[in-house]
Amino acid sequence: MAPSLLDAIEKALANRVVGTLADASLTPAAVMLLLYPRNGEYCVLLNKRSEEVEYHKGEISFPGGARDPEADDSLDTALRETEEEMGIKRGDVTVIGEMDEIVTRSGFLVNVFTGTIEYPYTFNPSAVEIAEVLEFPVSALTDPTSRRSETRWQDGNLTTSYSYVHKEHVVFGATARILQSCIDIFDDRLESEEQQVD
Repeated sequence: MAPSLLDAIEKALANRVVGTLADASLTPAAVMLLLYPRNGEYCVLLNKRSEEVEYHKGEISFPGGARDPEADDSLDTALRETEEEMGIKRGDVTVIGEMDEIVTRSGFLVNVFTGTIEYPYTFNPSAVEIAEVLEFPVSALTDPTSRRSETRWQDGNLTTSYSYVHKEHVVFGATARILQSCIDIFDDRLESEEQQVD
């Protein structure tokens, strides 16, 4: 990937209105999508959740968790959970922007933040919450052969959902939707830059 990936996403996020959802029945939560250069290309940091966590056991996710309305706002939640789960100090994260909120099947309303870290970085994952640290190259995620789609009827409408395959790992559900949103933002930015050149 070109070295301008972070700049492109930062500019794209700065120039758009964050999509929000209002539903008091959902539990507020937040995640951090971290992008950083590794071995000459950008990677996305994910993790495989342990079997000891309450929700989404064994699934692949971003660092994040439920928000404590008494203690912090959504960004604080994303940074706190990133530190607790991955051992990444909040002061080491440069926040790039915020993406649209999403809803999980388990009833969470998730604020999605993007950020970056200096690399190499020594991760110190929680032994209780994290089974494996995963670094997915952006090039693998944007490769059409890595993406699977499924279209089905839902509430009287045709809906298409995506999943991503990298090596032996499959990313699906809310995490895949967030990845798709990030890829769409980057693709839109590239298209607009190409039109300006023309």
